[in-house]
Amino acid sequence: MARSFVIRSATIVNPLYKQEKMYIVVRNGKVSDIGKDAQYEQPNEQKILPEVTADAQTMFVPGMIDVHIHGTSNADTMDATEEALSTIAGSLPSEGTTSFLATTLTQSEQAITDALVNAAAFKRSGQRDNQAEMVGVHLEGPFFTEEKAGAQPKEHLRQADTALFQKWQQAAEGLIKWVSLAPEQDPDHDLIRFLHETGVVAAAAHSNASSEEVEKAIDDGLSHVTHLFNGMSGLHHRTPGLAAAALIRPELTNEIIADGVHVHPTMVQLAYQLKGAFGLLLITDSIRAKCLQNGEYDLGGQTVTVRGNRPYLEDGTIAGSMLKMNEALKNSIAFTGCTEEEACAMASWNAACKLGVEDRKGNIAVGKDADIVQLDCDSKEVIRTWCKGTLAYEQ
Repeated sequence: MARSFVIRSATIVNPLYKQEKMYIVVRNGKVSDIGKDAQYEQPNEQKILPEVTADAQTMFVPGMIDVHIHGTSNADTMDATEEALSTIAGSLPSEGTTSFLATTLTQSEQAITDALVNAAAFKRSGQRDNQAEMVGVHLEGPFFTEEKAGAQPKEHLRQADTALFQKWQQAAEGLIKWVSLAPEQDPDHDLIRFLHETGVVAAAAHSNASSEEVEKAIDDGLSHVTHLFNGMSGLHHRTPGLAAAALIRPELTNEIIADGVHVHPTMVQLAYQLKGAFGLLLITDSIRAKCLQNGEYDLGGQTVTVRGNRPYLEDGTIAGSMLKMNEALKNSIAFTGCTEEEACAMASWNAACKLGVEDRKGNIAVGKDADIVQLDCDSKEVIRTWCKGTLAYEQ
């Protein structure tokens, strides 16, 4: 059962504003009331609500939403087991993530099918209250271009196939909410149009497309760019590629890995200045090695070597990340000079809107799920995380 409680003396940081000395009432997993702390009165009922009194050096932010995460804690979506998804969902609250898209990787048709069937079964069986909510699946690949494959196994790349996607969506019981593909691998844009028509986010990724190709894809429903600057035709003064289109076309939201490894802090700042806080989504793109020691790990049948916060394939290709969402939030402020409110938009609100779940997630407001994270104001370390009102992590 979701808990009911009240948070007192809270500094609330939402995507558009900050409020100090506030109370937050949670009932049965939903935010039922918010107001000035001095005006709070315990309800006249037999059971008095338990209180959480906030430390002055902490703040409360909306639960973060990671739309691009492969794994953590030695678990990966492609393991295609309930245990793997449960491990991911159970680990994410420690970094402030309360919702996520289980993200696949380019693999054989059967391996992807197995992962999707497993995701549907995991969602259907009901997650535990103390886990981040898997709100859907992000299908990353296999419709990519070899020249920009990165850590996506090249032997399984293929052209876009709407019939195959429909088969996969049926296997996933409608859970695929997001598809990353190379526009040039869908030359007639049949799949892009189908995704747009069925309410699935069509995102450009691992692509060598020209800006002209991207613009045509926008007309047919392309609306997002996956891990900006990574695995794509870049910025060139005579041949602007996908990265250039991503930055200048307002129809395209951009996700970015703000770890200082995938993208230089100056380029993160460039993206922020051109797209604004409401045009960017913070993601981790993390792999099973996150939260583990240096060593060698599997990623789609490939060996990834991890040293510090840098995972690489044998040929030196960067392969996913070790980033946590609270670190991404902290880095976004350090790299761009954005406000804490703007960082919350990039970590929560923008993803909620893109997924169409802003009616229940993305900010701390009356009627929303009580997905709430208490952070240290300076370090942005996670103190507590509540998932739908249930305490899922405590430092």
